[in-house]
Amino acid sequence: MNPTADIEIRPARDDDEDAATMLKCLAAAFEPYRNHYSPPAFADTVLTNETVHFRLQQMRVLVATVAGNVVGTIAAAWHPDTREGHLRGMAVLPDWHGRGVAAKLLAAIEAWLLSRGCKRITLDTTLPLAAAMKFYEKHGYLVHLDIEEAQLCSIAVLR
Repeated sequence: MNPTADIEIRPARDDDEDAATMLKCLAAAFEPYRNHYSPPAFADTVLTNETVHFRLQQMRVLVATVAGNVVGTIAAAWHPDTREGHLRGMAVLPDWHGRGVAAKLLAAIEAWLLSRGCKRITLDTTLPLAAAMKFYEKHGYLVHLDIEEAQLCSIAVLR
C-alpha cells in the first residue's frame, strides 16, 4: 500500500476556510521554534489573517489534503524576469510528519515552477530547523549558511 496514496495536492483557495487551515498548519509547524525568531520574523513565518490572504493573492499556494482535510501547505513566488522561484511556508501538521506530505507538496510546487521555465528554486530557513534542511538536501537542494544574517540559511537548487 502506498502511504501517500490518500494525500491530494491542490491549489489553495483565497477563502476563509483555506486561509484558516493554512494558519493552523503554519502555527503548528513553527510554534516549537518561536523562541528562535524575533517577533516580526515569527509573524512573517506563521502569517496573520491579513497576510495569509496577501500570500494567497501574490503567490502560488498549494495545500495537501487527506479526506478533504488540509494537513500541509507550501507557497512559491515566481520571478519570470530571473526565471527563479522562491519557496515560502512549507508546513505539515505534526500528526502527518513522516507520511510523505512534505515530499508531495515539494514535488507539486517544483513541477509548477518548472512548467514556467524556472531554472533556480530558493528558500530561506534558520539553523534550528535542522530537519527541514536535511529534507531539502535529500531532495537535491544545497545549503548555504549565512551566520551573520541571524542564523539564516539560504537553500537553493538548480534545475
